[in-house]
Amino acid sequence: MLHELLLALLGYTGDLIIHNSNSDDRPFKLASDISFIQPSDRDLIERIITLGFYYRELDRFATESRNLSWIRSAKNESPLDLSSSKNPASVYRRAIANGVVEILSVYRSAVLHIEQKLLAETVPILATVTQGLNKFFVLLPPLYELILEIGRDNIRGGQLLNLLHKRCHCGVPELQTCIQRLLWHGHQVMYNQLASWMVYGILQDQHGEFFIRRQEDTDVEHGSSLPDIPEKLARLSTDDTSLTDWHLGFHISLDMLPEYIHMRVAESILFAGKAIRVLRNPSPSFRREDALYHQQMPRGSQKLQGLTGRFSFQKEPLMDAKLMGEELLPQTEADKIEAMLLDLKESSEFHKRSFESAVDSIRAIAASHLWQLVVVRADLNGHLKALKDYFLLAKGDFFQCFLEESRQLMRLPPRQSTAEADLMVPFQLAALKTISEEDKYYPRVSLRMPSFGFTVKSSQVDIPKPKDYADGNSSSALSSASSEMSLDGWDGIALEYSVDWPLELFFTQEVLSKYRRVFQYLLRLKRTQMELEKSWASVMHQDHTDFANRRNDRVNRPVSQQRRQRFRPMWRVREHMAFLIRNLQFYIQVDVIESQWNVLQAHIQDSHDFTELVAFHQEYLSALISQSFLDIGSVSRILDGIMKLCLQFCWKIENQENGSNTSELEHITEEFNKKSNSLYTILRSSRLAGSQRAPFLRRFLLRLNFNSFFEATARGVLNVVRPRPALPALNQQ
Repeated sequence: MLHELLLALLGYTGDLIIHNSNSDDRPFKLASDISFIQPSDRDLIERIITLGFYYRELDRFATESRNLSWIRSAKNESPLDLSSSKNPASVYRRAIANGVVEILSVYRSAVLHIEQKLLAETVPILATVTQGLNKFFVLLPPLYELILEIGRDNIRGGQLLNLLHKRCHCGVPELQTCIQRLLWHGHQVMYNQLASWMVYGILQDQHGEFFIRRQEDTDVEHGSSLPDIPEKLARLSTDDTSLTDWHLGFHISLDMLPEYIHMRVAESILFAGKAIRVLRNPSPSFRREDALYHQQMPRGSQKLQGLTGRFSFQKEPLMDAKLMGEELLPQTEADKIEAMLLDLKESSEFHKRSFESAVDSIRAIAASHLWQLVVVRADLNGHLKALKDYFLLAKGDFFQCFLEESRQLMRLPPRQSTAEADLMVPFQLAALKTISEEDKYYPRVSLRMPSFGFTVKSSQVDIPKPKDYADGNSSSALSSASSEMSLDGWDGIALEYSVDWPLELFFTQEVLSKYRRVFQYLLRLKRTQMELEKSWASVMHQDHTDFANRRNDRVNRPVSQQRRQRFRPMWRVREHMAFLIRNLQFYIQVDVIESQWNVLQAHIQDSHDFTELVAFHQEYLSALISQSFLDIGSVSRILDGIMKLCLQFCWKIENQENGSNTSELEHITEEFNKKSNSLYTILRSSRLAGSQRAPFLRRFLLRLNFNSFFEATARGVLNVVRPRPALPALNQQ
């Protein structure tokens, strides 16, 4: 009877103790035909042998979870097939099973000790067994419920860690110690995955249990927040896999992220691993360029550069990927990261503060070395300066020359098939005249003329005929003409900038698209300013020529003087237009671009963190767009309309003939007055001028309204427009 009882405690039933599958409360019980045991002793024995049932089920769970037969089947099946099978493979369950085996070994030792004690001494059997196994009555039943929940809900990976962390919070010290030991085993797997990810940049997660995962193809196609990136990355060669991994390769799986790990910490882990992948897998083209650069660099400058960048650059120029990876991430730094994770791994308990502190330190190491790679080695500041020169028109002489060379071409509508090739001629001429051969960034700049879906009309938008105004439908005719104004065909001119590894991590397609947006706006503004100046110079030259030809002609001299007197108000309107465009251009170039550029340079000097640089650059671009009013639809539409009206005015003035009807100019002037007054009214509103959105907007308004002219003429915008006294003598004969 004693050995039957002891065997039952280890999960083995027999003739005296049988398995009752119909009872959940007492799955093991004494056989009903045993009559020599008192009812009280029977009840106590059946209560004790319940531990044997729990032991058997826990041992079965441990055996199944520790079964390595899935390794052989994994050769012919994909991880997804394995994870969807009836008993999916799980390294986290295997780790928990190891912890369960430890607890069961303690239980077996207790049963063995009881057997030895009962055989050696004459002691009460049931009292000795109860006293020896009493602590397991609070351990095995909760553990049995735990494995039931794990199997029923198919809990694995980070979800399993989360479940164990919740079960740790109980009022039974022995049970809490047991669950913490199981959680420790689960954390061993997590720390191994963290070490692989944050030390070597390798994602070891065969069964999809880690909270860092590779991005699925469906997410790349439909869930990307950067729609331009997949098109760009599709054109990348196989050598640029690190770039693909950086932008689209990995994401955080919220299903597998334990609740006690904050999202900020998970993002730091994701960034650190991606940064390590970049540092350990440099692009082959970058290795060749870097080797050539250091081969040509003088020895003294190599040493100075190495001291500045905390890297040893005095290696042989022909190095392989392994040497380059070790140089970008020194082995001492990798050892430091591994030591931090090892300290966490060896701790008996999970301390949230220590874990977050270690992750922040590892992230800082990865961000610092990525900063060294991008800023020091890849010359980030030089490329930022090049983008400012070309996309923000800091090289004003180059774009002035380009616009002058292409002025006659832009008077005609662009041809979809040859527009880009037509523009390349003046673009290259301007480069030959203004850009030196030492400018190593200019070859990265290319001109693009994207094709639009609509038919591009001529730059010189037709103004309604004078007869339309004579019929009394002037306002309706002008509004219809304004509604038919399409974008100037040449407004689609854009620049492309060729970016190499690793700067592609910094200058994403989203960033370059923002630069292109600002460039197109600034180029239209500069083109408008140039047309206003050229129209003045052209007509004044013609006027001086006519005056010289007729100064001795007494018959036609009065006619010439009358013509000059009649068109004098036009130049007043042209001056109003030029005044507004000049001040707007000065505000954007000086108050916005230069001030924000200085702020960005200060941040670059003070920061040694790659993610901080990305954030500062995003703030820089956002400030350029917001302070230039490109994100305010009403203001940007008004500015576009003003620039179109200025171009129309210039073309009409240059095409004016003696005695021609000037109704078109009158209505252009009236429309310009409306739009400029509306612009001033919106910009001086408290929502804009009184906010931090545009800190230098008040200076711009002060320059516009230095003599209260704009304020006086803008009072009728909200009620009845009162146009400026622009062309009072246009209809005088």
